[in-house]
Amino acid sequence: MFPIKAIHTPTVKASVILTVLIVAMISASIIVFDSVPHVPILFAILLLFGYGLWKKISYKELERGLVEGASSGMSAVFLFFFIGVLVSSWMMGGTIPTLIYAGLQIITPTFFYAIVFIVTAIIGLSVGSSLTTVATIGVAFISMAHILELSLPIAAGAIVSGAFFGDKMSPLSDTTNLASSIVGVDLFEHIRNMGWTTFPAFFISLILFGVLSPNVTSSDFSTIEKYSDALIGTNLIHWYTLVPVAVLIILTFVKVPAILTLAVSALSAIIVAYIHTFYGASEVLSILFSGYEGSTGVAVVDELLSRSDGMEGMMFTISLVLLALSMGGMLFTLGIVQCLLAKIESALRKVSSVILTSALTAIGINVLIGEQYLSILLTGQAFQSSYEKVGLANKNLSRVMEDAGTVINPLVPWSVAGIFITTVLDVPTIAYLPFAFFCLLSPILTVLFGYLGKTLTRI
Repeated sequence: MFPIKAIHTPTVKASVILTVLIVAMISASIIVFDSVPHVPILFAILLLFGYGLWKKISYKELERGLVEGASSGMSAVFLFFFIGVLVSSWMMGGTIPTLIYAGLQIITPTFFYAIVFIVTAIIGLSVGSSLTTVATIGVAFISMAHILELSLPIAAGAIVSGAFFGDKMSPLSDTTNLASSIVGVDLFEHIRNMGWTTFPAFFISLILFGVLSPNVTSSDFSTIEKYSDALIGTNLIHWYTLVPVAVLIILTFVKVPAILTLAVSALSAIIVAYIHTFYGASEVLSILFSGYEGSTGVAVVDELLSRSDGMEGMMFTISLVLLALSMGGMLFTLGIVQCLLAKIESALRKVSSVILTSALTAIGINVLIGEQYLSILLTGQAFQSSYEKVGLANKNLSRVMEDAGTVINPLVPWSVAGIFITTVLDVPTIAYLPFAFFCLLSPILTVLFGYLGKTLTRI
């Protein structure tokens, strides 16, 4: 919970009305008017300012809540900067291209859906972005499924499941970093703890995709060969480009702090880059700030390699985090969150009820607003004290935030991810939803383990 004390005690009616207005404002802006969430959040902050001034709360006190809310996310801001640097360094060092190439070599005619699930998971882990994975290699796989006359909804379900597994478990993912930072959990401790629910969901999904996979005896895999050849042509595909991954894993196991781990891994990738490519100092600094640009001549591969990351590419996420946390700071300062939680606090005395309610909150925000960042941010802000009261460590909450927040977004037809995936794969969200097994299993398993009392860490 934010170290922010309420300076006002609103009525339940006022708290509900303000909450509904904020949710409606953000939902309408994102879903109806196709707006980025930043602008409606800024309007929501102005609404809260207006309410506070109407209640004769001084501007200085309201501003203090705004600033304190934003300041609580500064650790996440610095982590995002290092994530941007890491992704850029792994691109120019060849680490991510080599991982993608390795994933493409796994594709075979047998167990098509299962292999697609595995490969998109590998690539999702490599690039740390579910939507990038879907928009690049996912498009190639859906085209292959069409050529082979296979079920497009099942293929799309495998693509989405794999991409969001990678997004959820990748240390390069902004949602993964956000979930861990917002409740003060070490990044790699958060990833390890997610394994308790994520790996069972992964293996169950893999079995289901294997069972559903038809026996394909002949196929046109020329597209995959074309992509593989394009990657080889970059001169980035070498075994030693995986050294930065080894560095990351080793430092993680010896529990080096996340920022230092990311920095050392990025430095090792820059050193590796000089083995096969000469970069000038200015070019390296430019790539680390603005991201790497692929130039293979194959549009899909170039799009996969050309990530708008670097420090500059993180600005969208950082600005959203700061705005959302500022709004949260005002919600706590005005006592709105405390008022709403007090009404349900009597029902949150058991571990199982706290986990179920926080999971449903993350799902509900995705459904109402259609924005996964806000589902993570608001759930983390609202339930941290509830987890503490029932004796649960914060990493349990960060896991729920991802199990019921990150992976639910692609299942909502009007969400950011749902609209994007439907557009690029040309498969309706409702059509692939029943086959996005990993995304469906994650919240079920996290709630189930909560009721069984398994895999939970006590304070």
